[in-house]
Amino acid sequence: MSRADRLFNILQALRDGDLHTAQGLADSAGVSVRTLYRDMETLAASGVPVIGTRGTGYRLPPTVTLPPLTLTPAELEALNLGLAIAAEVADPDLKAAALSLADKIDAVLPETAVAEADAWKFAKNPFADRTRGFAQMPTLRAAIKARQKLRITYTSKDGAVASRTIRPLEMAYWSRVWTLTAWCELRQAHRVFRLDLISTAEALPELFTDEDGKTLADYKP
Repeated sequence: MSRADRLFNILQALRDGDLHTAQGLADSAGVSVRTLYRDMETLAASGVPVIGTRGTGYRLPPTVTLPPLTLTPAELEALNLGLAIAAEVADPDLKAAALSLADKIDAVLPETAVAEADAWKFAKNPFADRTRGFAQMPTLRAAIKARQKLRITYTSKDGAVASRTIRPLEMAYWSRVWTLTAWCELRQAHRVFRLDLISTAEALPELFTDEDGKTLADYKP
C-alpha cells in the first residue's frame, strides 16, 4: 500500500468522529505506531483538522468538506466582502470563524510577490476598514470595463489625503487586500492603490485609449 493510500484510509477511519488510539490506527494501517505518528503529523500539516496527541488518541471534529472550486474575480470579491462583514460583528465566535476561513482561503490562493510589502500590511485587525473599500468596487469595475477615467480620494500610508485622476487598469487580490493598478495622471506613472484606502471614486466623462507606456502591460512592479 502506498503512503498516499494509507493516509487516505486513516482519514476515512477518523471520519466517524470517534476517538481512535494510535495503536488501533497503526494496526489497521499495518504500520508501527511511530510511523502512525508521522502520518498524523502529515495530515495535520496538510490542513486536516485532526484533534488529539500522542498517547491520547485522535479524532476529527464535525466539518464540511467542499470539492475544489474555481472562483471568478466577482465571486472572490463577494466572498471577501462576506468575510469582511462577518469579521466586524460583535459575536467573537463568528469573528474567529471568519478569520479562520480567511486563512484557509489565503492558503490555497496563488501567491504573487508584492514589491512594497509594507504597503499591504495592517497594524491591527487585517479586516479593519475593509467595507469602505468594497463600496467603491462597482464604480472601479465599471470604469475598467468602459476605459473611463476616475477621480479618487486616497489616503496614503503616512495618512495624507489626496485627490488623483487615474486611468483604472486592473483590480487584484493580494491575500485579503484588494488593490487597483492604475496610471496616475498627476505622477505620470503607474501606481497601485489599496481599495480600503480609497474613500471616494467618481467616474469622469473622459475615456482613455491605450498609449505607449501607460498600459497594464507596461507596468513594472
